[in-house]
Amino acid sequence: MKLSVNLIKKFADINLSTSALVDAIGMQIGAVESVEELSDRYRGASIVKVIECKPHPNADRLKVCLVDDGGKNKEVKRVEGGYIQVVCGAPNVKAGLMVVWLPPGSIVPITFDKEPQKLSALEIRGVASNGMLASAKELGISDDHRGILVVDLPSRPGQSFEVLYELNDTIIEIENKMLTHRPDLFGHLGLAREIAGITHQSFTSPNWYLNLLKALEASSFSKLEVKNELPKLVPRFMAQVISGVSVGPSDLKLQTYLTRLGLKPINNVVDQTNYAMILTGQPFHAYDYDKLSKLDKTPSQATLVVRHPKKGETLNLINGKQVSPTSNTIGIASKTKLIGLGGVMGGSETEISDSTRNIILECAVFDMNVIRRTAMSLGVFSDAVTRFTKGIPPAQTDNVLANATQSLVGAAGGEAQSPVDVHEKLKPNPKIEVKADFINNRLGSSLSSQTMIELLGDVEFNVAQTNGLIRVQAPFWRTDIEIPEDIVEEIGRLYGYQNLSIDLPKRVIEPAVSELMFETKKKIRDVLSGAGANELLTYSFVHGNLLSAVGQDQSKAYQIQNAISPELQFYRLSLLPSLLEKIHPNIKTGHDEFVVFEMNPVHQKKLMDSKEPNLPEESQRLALVFAADDKLSGKTLFGAPYYQALNYLNYIFDYLGVPFELKPLELSVSGDSELSRLFEIGRSANIWSGKTNLGIVGEPKQSIRQKLKLPKYTSMFELYLDALNGLTSGNVYHKLSQFPSIERDMTFRVEAGLIYSDLRALLVSELDGVLGTETLYKIDCIDIYQDQQNKKFKSFTFRLKLNSYKKTLSSDEANEVVLKLAGSAKKKLKAELN
Repeated sequence: MKLSVNLIKKFADINLSTSALVDAIGMQIGAVESVEELSDRYRGASIVKVIECKPHPNADRLKVCLVDDGGKNKEVKRVEGGYIQVVCGAPNVKAGLMVVWLPPGSIVPITFDKEPQKLSALEIRGVASNGMLASAKELGISDDHRGILVVDLPSRPGQSFEVLYELNDTIIEIENKMLTHRPDLFGHLGLAREIAGITHQSFTSPNWYLNLLKALEASSFSKLEVKNELPKLVPRFMAQVISGVSVGPSDLKLQTYLTRLGLKPINNVVDQTNYAMILTGQPFHAYDYDKLSKLDKTPSQATLVVRHPKKGETLNLINGKQVSPTSNTIGIASKTKLIGLGGVMGGSETEISDSTRNIILECAVFDMNVIRRTAMSLGVFSDAVTRFTKGIPPAQTDNVLANATQSLVGAAGGEAQSPVDVHEKLKPNPKIEVKADFINNRLGSSLSSQTMIELLGDVEFNVAQTNGLIRVQAPFWRTDIEIPEDIVEEIGRLYGYQNLSIDLPKRVIEPAVSELMFETKKKIRDVLSGAGANELLTYSFVHGNLLSAVGQDQSKAYQIQNAISPELQFYRLSLLPSLLEKIHPNIKTGHDEFVVFEMNPVHQKKLMDSKEPNLPEESQRLALVFAADDKLSGKTLFGAPYYQALNYLNYIFDYLGVPFELKPLELSVSGDSELSRLFEIGRSANIWSGKTNLGIVGEPKQSIRQKLKLPKYTSMFELYLDALNGLTSGNVYHKLSQFPSIERDMTFRVEAGLIYSDLRALLVSELDGVLGTETLYKIDCIDIYQDQQNKKFKSFTFRLKLNSYKKTLSSDEANEVVLKLAGSAKKKLKAELN
């Protein structure tokens, strides 16, 4: 946002130096990106009168001019009569004109920012010439280079050009993102109010902004109809017909203000709407009334329709670009045809031209989110988009339209009719009650109630105090003030955060209560990192192709309407796809064997927050993937891939002290059908702790391995951390034994239908009963084998580690435990010990 200090001073009495003003803005409004002193650009430029103009003796298109500078430039060589001789090639130069002269030693303003062109006295085709007579383009005012600029204000020879046209100005550019929540600060009126507030001056908005000017009586010229089919997206739409205008160039001073603030002068109609936007932050658009009515073949009736574009409709914009807007765009149309994108840009078929005589001036409020999506999807950006995406207040529309209409009629002539106003019911800003102590406690200040009231009153807040309460109602242009904390921020900023005490706030010394989920994640992170796993942090958004590749349903995922990249279209349904996507690139770069894990939330449409019904539930997850290059399989790795993931799962649950059991994966009882789609049935298991489903462990489906180029030796699990968090009791401490341990391997031959979890559960139950608390044990499955020639049976091999607290166990004692386990397994599960 570019700020003209001269324009600000038209509304507020600002007496600060440039450096002090920049410091105040940067401290209390927004970061200052650049500061430009325009005087440097126009130093030396003078108003001169052309006294004589004769053809150049040695050039057909050049003329030799004598100009009067009022004797101001003492160092320039003069001819008889005290005039200055300048050679000029402009076709419009003639005696009697008041023009702008750039003397020797000055810099051509248009070159100031690039490669400065410094003028000097020289001979042109044998004739001495001092400096140059400048065109509007050379002065950096417009693109007009057809001739020299003719001064349109009363002036005298020798008068400073920069003073006459108020170019002795300072342009301060404020970073737009700092003003995102403040649409009023995208106009100079709002900036003037804000600067007055931070410098502790009382500000009063001009009458035309606070009170609707009386509109001119309607003439019999024509009629205008407005239809708003999108009242929720366009809460207010006003249109003003002005008949009999004369389109031409704007006055020179207005052009200089537009140019210095980054806008290109077009004509007196468009320039007036842009100037009104500069003042108030409210964008306008002007339509050619006659072109619009001809589209509908109704010369005495024009119609504007606010609607969504129809399928297949295209639009040629005034910037020359043709677009095909989506069905969610806000369109402006005649009865028969789309003529503009509401809040973005108008169409070329109804734009203002030199032949325009009757116009429709539009002033409206559009939904800022729709405007942003439209601009992003079509790649169309404008000053209107910049402002509409900040949230224009509907309550100012009638005031600013009335003022813009009055200014436009003054510049282009014509007669204004009564405006058409289509709007929803306008809601006043809320009344907020707050105590001074509430504000001081949060700011660490000791401001009095009266000081707070004065600070808010300086920027036109309606403030009163009764019974110890400060009652505040923000003015209509401050739609961001809704809760007491907003008042705290406002007072802190207006008073100046730099003026507040820098003492640290007081607090009790009692330790803060740890957040259980944070502690659980920390424990998991520590134990997995200690086991050699690598934590990843991937994007929460994924490409739709990844969801399809792993078999998940895109319709159950939230889609981002304005995704910054095609790779980030959908909010992921689970963590594992993001990890699996990283396996092949890591294998390809030479990592033969590794484990990766991630802890983050996921969202699904079907899961809504019980406390916030309109918000999706955040499901906290932990996902882990073990992967090894195929060339290692069978060499350094033992058993099925499933058991590698299971080892890490056992490690986590042992550390957290959460008992669990595994049950065959069945889609009908899985806690998350979108997660279970990733796992191979028969090589995966649901994880249960009592009646709580904690997730799934297993191997990826064959189809997923193929699509994501996963090695055969890949296994994984994903846990529901919210459920696990409610069960964790912290890591379990086991006292170490001072005696050596003893190990035994046991292989059980069982019927093919017996599942691993049933056999392991039986062995654990028996060990708990046989050993009691005097002996520690650990039992792991190290192999599962099934003879391809005899598929009626299979074998499970377990490794049992025993460690007594009282003595060194003998072989006989260990064997006795094994025999008891074998007897129980044979009796209950028909498992034979080999």
